Amino acid sequence: MTKRLFVKFFLLIALVVGISTAAMELLMRRSWEATPQSVTAVNLRRDLQTGLTEALAISLLAGFVIALIGAESVARRLRRMVAFAQEIADGKLSARLPESGSDEIASLAVMLDKTARRLELNFRNLENSRQQLETLLNSMEDAVVAVSPKREVVWFNGAMKRLAASSISVGTPLVRAVRDPDFLRVVGDVLEQQNPQSVTLFSVTPGRTFGMTSAPLPDGGAVCVLRDNTAIARVERTRRDFIANVSHELRTPLTSLLGYTETLLDESFDPKAREFLEIIRRNAQRMSRLTDDLLTLARVESGEDRLQEAPVSANELLRDAQASFSEMSRNRGVTIEIAESRDFEVLADKEAIHQVFANLIDNALKYASGNKKIEIGAIERNGELEFYVRDFGPGIPSEHLPRLFERFYRVDKARSREAGGTGLGLAIVKHIVLNHGGRIGVNSELGHGSVFWFRLPLAENMVPAPDEVKQEN
Repeated sequence: MTKRLFVKFFLLIALVVGISTAAMELLMRRSWEATPQSVTAVNLRRDLQTGLTEALAISLLAGFVIALIGAESVARRLRRMVAFAQEIADGKLSARLPESGSDEIASLAVMLDKTARRLELNFRNLENSRQQLETLLNSMEDAVVAVSPKREVVWFNGAMKRLAASSISVGTPLVRAVRDPDFLRVVGDVLEQQNPQSVTLFSVTPGRTFGMTSAPLPDGGAVCVLRDNTAIARVERTRRDFIANVSHELRTPLTSLLGYTETLLDESFDPKAREFLEIIRRNAQRMSRLTDDLLTLARVESGEDRLQEAPVSANELLRDAQASFSEMSRNRGVTIEIAESRDFEVLADKEAIHQVFANLIDNALKYASGNKKIEIGAIERNGELEFYVRDFGPGIPSEHLPRLFERFYRVDKARSREAGGTGLGLAIVKHIVLNHGGRIGVNSELGHGSVFWFRLPLAENMVPAPDEVKQEN
């Protein structure tokens, strides 16, 4: 570096001296040509040329020394900058570049030093944030693992290390760390589709149940969180078994109570006695319906009743639902219409979906009996078929909609009991639809009725027909 700088400085000085000397030589030559020539003048000219040559040599020598000193000074400062930049590149952000002066090199050194200080501060803050995040994740009971787009482990916390099937480290293939097929399938889907997904895992560890949520990362990878739901699942199973056992034990005495009450009603002629017996019969029937619904809900939640899924026509489901309630709706002066449908096929258990329609239409008849029409139908939405039941009753206040599918939740408790409802119908409907891999919801506006809808996956061999089917009962 010093040699190159010296050559540049020396050539610059030599160029300046050479130009100055040439200019002086040209002026002297013109001056002599304009004056008469004599011996004294010739000698004077020779002496001046000799002096000019000596001055040129001295100037070049001085320029050589100045160039050498300047080159060494600049090179020394630049070498310090290069060494400083190398330390920063090697990750030593605490390096500093002391420089004094007001020239351009000093200004550059000051700016580089400020940049290094700012980088050190930013990296220190990032490291503190990383350590805090790592401490937080390691203190979690949930297992957390980050996966690269190549399906290799990028990061994991302590809970994940204890849960892994074998030794786990950064760079370990995911299939070696976790061997649950559902876990690997969901991670693969998230990496390909870049959409969050959730699943319940049963074979990560024998005898334990985990709820897993996986979400995409900005770099194309995925992060997975596994929560041990074993205790919750055990409590839920105990609750279901208790409800099922109690409901089953109540069925026999309730059946006997109903039978004896109806016998007494047939044989009694005392109006007061008949009034009391009618109250007993009505409440016994309500208790019987409640126990039946509790047993049904327990079976649906536990998966005891296996779904017999097969491709079934949407038109067939709608016509069956319309025919099943035609007599009841006619007695109440209500018409059930198939508003719209296409000849799609859905993958569903026909009897289970019939129960869904039965609950939804029964609700519509109970709470919208003052109107003359109920509409049912099916429309295709993004690869799914949406069935709906629309009534034109008073509607449901918006604050009740989020909780409408909870067990025993009623919008109007008094009216629900009068209508014979148990508060379990919509909970049963929700779990049947979820067991089909579908979704359910409700749209309602006060004074404009309600629309209960559920979506089911289309069968692979779906055949849409262009004409809509419209029927009236």
